[in-house]
Amino acid sequence: MGSATASNESATARGASGTLRRVLAIWIVMASLLALIGTTAVIAIGGRADPAEVRAASPLLGGPWRFHLGDDPRWAGAGVDDSAWETMDLSAPASSIDGDVGLPNYVRGWMAHGHPGYQGYAWYRRTVAVPAGDRAWDIVGPTLVEDGYELYWNGKLLGGSGRIDASPRVVGTRPLIFALPADAAGTRGVLAIRTFMQPGNDASAESGGIHVAPTLAPRPESYALYRAEWWRSIAGYIVEAVEPLAMFALIGLALAIRKRSSHPAFIVFACIALALSGVKRLDNAIVSWTDLMSLPTYAWLSKVLWTPLSLAAWALAWNRWNARASRAIDGAILLLTLLGIAGALMKLAPMTQIFRLGVLALFAVIAVRMIRHGPMRSLAIATLAAILVSQYAGELGSLGVPTIWFPFGIGVTLTQYIYAIAIPLLAVLIVWTTPSTKAR
Repeated sequence: MGSATASNESATARGASGTLRRVLAIWIVMASLLALIGTTAVIAIGGRADPAEVRAASPLLGGPWRFHLGDDPRWAGAGVDDSAWETMDLSAPASSIDGDVGLPNYVRGWMAHGHPGYQGYAWYRRTVAVPAGDRAWDIVGPTLVEDGYELYWNGKLLGGSGRIDASPRVVGTRPLIFALPADAAGTRGVLAIRTFMQPGNDASAESGGIHVAPTLAPRPESYALYRAEWWRSIAGYIVEAVEPLAMFALIGLALAIRKRSSHPAFIVFACIALALSGVKRLDNAIVSWTDLMSLPTYAWLSKVLWTPLSLAAWALAWNRWNARASRAIDGAILLLTLLGIAGALMKLAPMTQIFRLGVLALFAVIAVRMIRHGPMRSLAIATLAAILVSQYAGELGSLGVPTIWFPFGIGVTLTQYIYAIAIPLLAVLIVWTTPSTKAR
């Protein structure tokens, strides 16, 4: 009798666990769909073209600008003779966008105009005729500059992005608006932009200086344009905010069910990997929307800490999917991670490449062990594959695999798409490590 009672209680407990698994799986699917719908809506709003009536009243200040490498505070003044300066054409080709967010009116930087490899200060100047009338006028933008800038009107500083004095602190360029003097209407003035590209930052053949020309806009059209640019900036990085939040939520779920899980060690390391990956992704939004983090700090954290540590944590986690983790694999992961961090600190690409390819080889060994002996093989291998793609998108890009698309005109990367799949897959996998309804 006692044995039968115990058996019934055990079956009841397993049934409750199975019900909990199904409920959690349904909630994971629902939460994922809601996040997808909300994120898509923001991207669709941000990807809309600037209102036609706003653009009609707000000329983009493209065309020829006077350009000079170097730095001299006197170059802000209206009376400077810049006739001997170079001419830099900021006219954007039709439908030109940057390769990241999808910002319109993109032009190549000074490295593509005869100054390859140059990093430092440079000035742009042009005369601007402000239409007559009783309206107030603003300068909106420039919305994309490498890396910081100051904007002057007839020698007077109106504002800028970052700090580019003797101790520069450059931050991500975001939408800004600058009010012209109240008496600017009906006059001609000199708009001067002092730019600074941080030496040592990553650069391409198109890097350097202004990539999107500023706009001269009357009020209230200037405010409408400013809002549209902010929507575009938010849309460009909304995924980098939503997916980290999903990762942090998954950490909470995983820790809540860890004691009931058949894979507690896997959950611990998966949570560490999720935390590191989430912080790495969230930094993209922080540096793009705020001044809280400088660009050098952002780059250092990403290269030296978040990227190698998150990859190592994922490898350590998956090594614990089988009943017994391989100590040899753990040791190899730790040694390779130290090599990767050292390579990032010393800026030695071969060391970083050895680290990444070495860990990839270990992932292959782990995958073989999972196929041979691991539980829930199909779901586990699918989740592992998604995680691997998210971690090695750069390598896939070098092989010719597309790594960014522009739905609604806003850039969404391969990594972002894959995380949108990997996070719910991992959530279901973790939930499925709790006891099942099957009798034993």
